[in-house]
Amino acid sequence: MSYQFLFDLALILISTKVFGLITRRFQMPQVVGALVAGLIFGPAVLNWLHETEFLTSLAELGVIVIMFSAGMGTDIRELKKSGKAGFLVALCGVLVPLLGGGALAWAFNRGEFAHPGNPLLQNIFIGVILTATSVSITVETLREIGKLSTKVGNTILAAAIIDDILGLIALTVVTSLAGAEVNILLVLAKIAAFFVLTVGVYVIARKVFNWYADKKGRQNLHRYPIAAFVLCLALAWVAEEIFGVADIIGAFAAGLIIAGTKKADYISAKFQPVQYLFLTPVFFAAIGIKVVLPNMDWMIVTFAVLMVLTAVLTKVVGCGLGAKLCGFTNRECIQTGFGMACRGEVALIVANKGVAMGLMPAAFFGPVIIMVVCCAIFTPILLKAVFKPSKKEAAYADLEASALVDRLDSQEQLEVISDQLLSAERKMHEKQEN
Repeated sequence: MSYQFLFDLALILISTKVFGLITRRFQMPQVVGALVAGLIFGPAVLNWLHETEFLTSLAELGVIVIMFSAGMGTDIRELKKSGKAGFLVALCGVLVPLLGGGALAWAFNRGEFAHPGNPLLQNIFIGVILTATSVSITVETLREIGKLSTKVGNTILAAAIIDDILGLIALTVVTSLAGAEVNILLVLAKIAAFFVLTVGVYVIARKVFNWYADKKGRQNLHRYPIAAFVLCLALAWVAEEIFGVADIIGAFAAGLIIAGTKKADYISAKFQPVQYLFLTPVFFAAIGIKVVLPNMDWMIVTFAVLMVLTAVLTKVVGCGLGAKLCGFTNRECIQTGFGMACRGEVALIVANKGVAMGLMPAAFFGPVIIMVVCCAIFTPILLKAVFKPSKKEAAYADLEASALVDRLDSQEQLEVISDQLLSAERKMHEKQEN
């Protein structure tokens, strides 16, 4: 048995912490530091860390816990309110990248650079790659800056769930047209069945948790986090293996279920140390470790640069348009767009499937990797920038803080006067008794 994984974990944990502190010093989210750490120590630069089955499994567990915690920190009533906005944001956030990616591929997949096969399906497939949103980095960034439970944060969470489903449908349609043995109706039926199951589990699990909490009170508190984590892992497995829905959707659904129980705050508090000290750094570092850049000529480099710009701009425009249709302010639209701009492992998986099916040239896989890495690094930075208070808002916040201090000072003065009056009253009573 090799114990190399112990050294790998130690290096990941110390490097992500160091780079996280450095990025925080430059007013950037710490997740950027973790991504950069994986990139530097991975095959792309120093080649000290390599993708292993152990690290891959641990990183997958990390993203499951991140989304589970996001579910626990979400107010389901606010999420319901964001349902309409989430649908429009997701719909526009799928259609615009689909068209933008298809147009970009059309510009390059022609003439001497044309790839054998059906050019229309190949161009659409590039668009399908750009539809996938990786919300885990966005969730962690929003949590870090304290904006996860806001109107924009809830909309992004709702849109991410719907976006995943719409992207799955688009992938299914394209692959079925390309000759893969995929039944579109069966896929849609499985998705619907999973959400029906989730509603049923929500009703039953919530009643069981609350009944046990009422019966046992503060006894055996350690059982609550264990039961919650079992529910998280079970729903994540059922979603991925049985219904063909991403495991992070199952984990997020489990978090929503726990959020409706009486011990939600206690369970969430128990998960935070493991998440922040261990699983989250491994997940973000693993993204950087996966990066292996192939040799690319000028045409592929140009395609990569344009793909990064297209990936970000189409999400900002598409999701921003959806948010605008729901009455969001211009600033909220931009925040929503950047929140949905991040891409992740789903885009890589889709691209790999496209190469295997002949829907995408193998040379285009390098630009997809660059696009994923750039989006993963730029999204947290851009998110923090667009959520930064304006001068007017900062001045208003300072005014409110000053007013609060004045009220506290007045309260303290009243308490001092009240104490003096009580002291004088006691002395007067003592004199009268004497």
